[in-house]
Amino acid sequence: MWRLKNNSILPLFTLILLLVASSSFAQNKKDLERKKKKLQKEIQLTNKLLKETRKNKSLSVDELLKLKSKINSRSSLIAAMNSEMRLINKEIRNSKQNINDLETELAYLKSEYSKIIYYAFKHRSSYDKMMFIFASKDINQAYKRLKYIQQYSEYRKGQAQEIVATQAELIEKIAALNNSNAEKTILVSMEEQEKQNLAVEKAEQENIVQKLQGKEQELKDKLRKKEKAKQKLQKAIQRIIEEEIRKAREAAKKSGNTSKGFPMTPEALKLSNSFASNKGKLPWPVSQGVITAQFGKHPHPVLAGIVINNNGIDISTTKGATSRAIFNGVVSSVAIIPGEGKVVMIRHGEYLSVYSYMSEVFVSKGDKINVKQDLGVLINEAGKSKTQVHLEIWKGMTKLNPKYWIYRK
Repeated sequence: MWRLKNNSILPLFTLILLLVASSSFAQNKKDLERKKKKLQKEIQLTNKLLKETRKNKSLSVDELLKLKSKINSRSSLIAAMNSEMRLINKEIRNSKQNINDLETELAYLKSEYSKIIYYAFKHRSSYDKMMFIFASKDINQAYKRLKYIQQYSEYRKGQAQEIVATQAELIEKIAALNNSNAEKTILVSMEEQEKQNLAVEKAEQENIVQKLQGKEQELKDKLRKKEKAKQKLQKAIQRIIEEEIRKAREAAKKSGNTSKGFPMTPEALKLSNSFASNKGKLPWPVSQGVITAQFGKHPHPVLAGIVINNNGIDISTTKGATSRAIFNGVVSSVAIIPGEGKVVMIRHGEYLSVYSYMSEVFVSKGDKINVKQDLGVLINEAGKSKTQVHLEIWKGMTKLNPKYWIYRK
């Protein structure tokens, strides 16, 4: 009897695997839920920015870039929904399998219990039990028979309790399956709606591109001005970095340090190491925004055959927003670059962060800056409803991709 009961229990290692799988599923689902909420917020913010941009009633590359950002967020949202759908389908398959296993186990337990009840009914008389004990050859056998009767009684109670517990677990699994099916139905409907929105946005994007292509010469003229401003900014940054390196080396030489890199005081080294250790966790240079221009080389969104090289990232934000520092540091320079507005450069040991497109700044060269401290008001171009910050990060003379340094919301 005891052997039958033990065989009805899942092996311990199988149970552990099931618990681990369940925990992993819950964790993945939570991650996907967080990602979905983040992407939905991005889409809402981009819609708000697009609404402001379209008040101008004149098509612009800025509008196209914001729309592209929304399309990217929407595509990522659909991908997250697909991943969640796969997890739910897996959960449904597992629930069905669990239900089948529990139903099989319950049928087995009931069958065994009916045998026990039948046996108990045949030997229900107390006289039979007493005769069974008194018929023993000796005291030792009588004791064993008495223990057997007691264990058999306990086993019968245990089987009844196991049937009740299995029935309760079966009801719970059926409820979980029903919940998963309902969740899947809602998710399918949401995903279909997002796909329809994406199709509309892609058609809108194509329409804007076609209309902007009719302004090719105007776009080329703006691009030339933008490139000139970018070159001036890069030269200004390089001059500042070279000057700071020169001064640092002179100071180091006086103290007997002949380092060929970027000589730093112990305090500056600590700051530099702290900045590096916070890669991927630095705050955004604005309180809210969406990335509308990526780092590196990319095809122009409208002009065929033209490649744009971005030394940083552009983040579109709301009208009247301020730019803020991504880490503690010291202001290396505040400059005015035509086409880039007022620019603030902050030294973080060996690293340098650069913030452009400000109409007004609140800091001066040499100021000590705290993380998230406001640096200045971003330009809001008259009649264009365009507000953005351009962020660059340098290590020595090497440009880094800020996207990998700021926190991925």
